[in-house]
Amino acid sequence: MLRIRHQADGGAGLLRAERVRRPEPGAGELLVRVRAIGVTLPVVRRLRGSAGPVPLGGEVAGEVAALGPGVTGFAVGERVTGLCFADAYAEYAVLGATMASRIPDRATEVEAVALVRSGLVAGGAHAAARPEPHESVLVTAAAGGVGTLALQYARAAGASRVVAAVGSADKAGFVRALGADAVVHYGDADWGGPYDVILDGVGGDLLTPAVRALAPGGRLVAFSSGGGTVEAYELLLRGASVIGFQIRALVTGHPELHARRLRELWHLHATGALRPAVHAEIPLTGAARAHALLEERRNLGKVVLVP
Repeated sequence: MLRIRHQADGGAGLLRAERVRRPEPGAGELLVRVRAIGVTLPVVRRLRGSAGPVPLGGEVAGEVAALGPGVTGFAVGERVTGLCFADAYAEYAVLGATMASRIPDRATEVEAVALVRSGLVAGGAHAAARPEPHESVLVTAAAGGVGTLALQYARAAGASRVVAAVGSADKAGFVRALGADAVVHYGDADWGGPYDVILDGVGGDLLTPAVRALAPGGRLVAFSSGGGTVEAYELLLRGASVIGFQIRALVTGHPELHARRLRELWHLHATGALRPAVHAEIPLTGAARAHALLEERRNLGKVVLVP
């Protein structure tokens, strides 16, 4: 089978295609014939200046090709999707059964990888903020895979005002079409606040202006892999708080909540409240080009690899 590996130092330019034997699923695992792979920003970021090989994880979707020992509840031929933490960029991938979920008949594999992980992050971050229907919400990285769905979550929950923060003016029309009432740019001196809730998918240097845009008692939920620090005094001034959210912690630590959130996600998709945005479908051998789109922040929605 064909697989893409990160071979050595040098970033996305050293993603290489290789022919390898098809893997075998271990205990509690599924072997999936992959039809679509969602590229994630955390993986792209880990390639920056890496000293050695980086596991290429991502969302995968396809048909179950084989069941590992002890797996129940799935059958060969069923369509599934889930988050794979290594060797996701391949024609066949091993997926933990606890990470897998069935794809409804109404959805394609590409829609599934654009919706499930990004939607669980967006929905989980939104829930962590405990927003009230009358409150305002700002979403950073609003044109990305998670941000596009976070905008829609806020709109579906009845936020009084939903604002998108983006890096360039050419993304304004795109995020407005997804439900944003207004658009701000990272370089603006005034982000148009204060906001009751900020869902931050960028981190780094943007944490400071984001915290300063919080309303009294506001909550910022940080879910990016960009790191960054927050001045405690800025929180004290506003009586505000910063909350961290990670999808892996939800899946491994709260499986029942994860299952409920997944059902809610597919329900919102079925009703049309959540529409995953796909920027491009790129052949598997174009993985370096897919990574460049995210690295340069040129994507409008999810970037998907297709074996």
